[in-house]
Amino acid sequence: MIKKLLIAVAVLLVGIQLIPVDRSNPPVTMDVSADEAAAKILRRSCYDCHSNETVWPWYSFVAPVSWLVSGDVEEAREHVNFSQWDQYDEKRVGKIKEEIVDEVGNQAMPLKIYLVMHREAQVSAADFQTIKKWAEAEVGMMEDHSESDEERE
Repeated sequence: MIKKLLIAVAVLLVGIQLIPVDRSNPPVTMDVSADEAAAKILRRSCYDCHSNETVWPWYSFVAPVSWLVSGDVEEAREHVNFSQWDQYDEKRVGKIKEEIVDEVGNQAMPLKIYLVMHREAQVSAADFQTIKKWAEAEVGMMEDHSESDEERE
């Protein structure tokens, strides 16, 4: 009985490997505009999920984990994609940057499960300050432009 069960589980595990998973990296249309220090942190800690430059690790080719990884990347890209920065208007960019500061500041990003296999993606307090400075400076500049535009009218 146990032998048959083990064979059935093995057949199931082999069989699920045949289910296709999308691990594509569409073309980069425009990279996020960030200073060198902030861009380095974003690349190290965010790009595997939030860009079209995902590095697909070995475990992303083994079901059922591959389904989870692919789903997480798809969802992350829908939320913000640093490789398609040209698709966001100024208002959306400001909102994205506010969310980045909130998510990273609350240690909600990068995800804890991701950090288990990618310790190098950890965001230090100094990294957070760099990201926060970049995001707030850019958002502040956009607000200044909006106010200037209103003053002109």
